[in-house]
Amino acid sequence: MIGSVRGTVLERSPAGEVLVEVGGVGYRALVPLRTVPSLSPGGPAFLFTHLHVRDDAMVLFGFSTREERDTFEVLIGASGVGPKLALAILSVHTPGELRRALLDDDLGALTDVPGVGKRTAQRLLVELKPRLEVPDLDLADVPGAGAPAARSEARAALAGLGYGADEVRAALDGLPADGPVEDLVRDALKRLAVRGG
Repeated sequence: MIGSVRGTVLERSPAGEVLVEVGGVGYRALVPLRTVPSLSPGGPAFLFTHLHVRDDAMVLFGFSTREERDTFEVLIGASGVGPKLALAILSVHTPGELRRALLDDDLGALTDVPGVGKRTAQRLLVELKPRLEVPDLDLADVPGAGAPAARSEARAALAGLGYGADEVRAALDGLPADGPVEDLVRDALKRLAVRGG
């Protein structure tokens, strides 16, 4: 099992493949798209890796942090989540953002991932929530964790009014999570009106 690679970046592609030379050997690895810009050709690279073995291929996946790799391994352990989807999720969300989305029951955040529709997002929510609840996660530091149901209802109401997932997330970000749904929606609409005006 290859646990990590340290070397020089020879090539990178916008699609998320990098070639890292380690002691004269080039390792091709697939990385989350958010990691690609930090891997400049000719520059140094250190990646935590996961070697995925199938009947027809061995594919190396690389991650800038151990937490990303661990989250990837949790994701591919869930039914219906292959390496391609797991990598797509980590290309859109950091591990912390993903945990927050799960704690908030944020279907919109999951459907932001290319290839994930509402039905798949609902299944992922059920599958992943228990798997990614790590014991050392301080829920007090996760905005919205105290009242995911209220926040989820407010999110659904705003989406029903035609606002996009990014607009809804930005409008709700930082608002208190312990109030009535109506207050959340009203405050979010005020923010959206200011941004739009």
